[in-house]
Amino acid sequence: MIDNKKIVVVLPAYNAAQTLEITYNEIPFDIVDDIILVDDHSSDETIEVGKKLGIKHIIGHEVNKGYGGNQKSCYNKALQLDADIVVMLHPDYQYTPKLIHSMCYLIANGVYEVVIGSRILGKGALKGGMPMYKYISNRFLTLTQNILMNQKLSEYHTGYRAFSAKVLRSIPFNTCSDDFVFDNQMLAQIFYADFEVAEITCPTKYEEDSSSINFSRSMKYGLGVLGVSTQYFFQKIGLSKAKIFKGIK
Repeated sequence: MIDNKKIVVVLPAYNAAQTLEITYNEIPFDIVDDIILVDDHSSDETIEVGKKLGIKHIIGHEVNKGYGGNQKSCYNKALQLDADIVVMLHPDYQYTPKLIHSMCYLIANGVYEVVIGSRILGKGALKGGMPMYKYISNRFLTLTQNILMNQKLSEYHTGYRAFSAKVLRSIPFNTCSDDFVFDNQMLAQIFYADFEVAEITCPTKYEEDSSSINFSRSMKYGLGVLGVSTQYFFQKIGLSKAKIFKGIK
């Protein structure tokens, strides 16, 4: 059962002109109803490429709002379009759109409300060219997060995610950061709201045109991730009132 669900794929883009078309062409339009492209004030022709491809819903930020700010625009627009399932896919072709069928099937059939594509399951990360320092950092952060948040994910740092509309309406994702730590804050909100998260093995590609953050930004991100997990831990034991969890019942 998937035909009666409206599936919307959101593409949070920043300088994705070189990879947008190849990503778009692999999207399974036999089940996908709408595409939303949000361009975060790119310096290239991302919007022009999107228009050429015939993407109906294109949002262009007049200023750079950051990775988290981009996703907020994506999800808010998807909910406005009455999506039942929302898939967040990076348009840099790092993740294959061919997994959209599998991810949406689990949600459409009520097995899980959230599905993420894991680069760590099946050793896809190193095979795909993930730098060793990022792999080691990923493993360390994930272990620490699982302990603090009492979970068993293989990774928290993938940019390939699918959500039911119920989840997006249940968590206050607009209170999350506009920076890269947004992804982890959102997962913390999801767990705090008692939703379970499924993982599927996802091959990945680290190529010249794929988006990535430098070492200093990675360090900032890592510290932010640890901060989110610590907030979650103290919130759960009643010693914190973190802003990102307000409104979650």
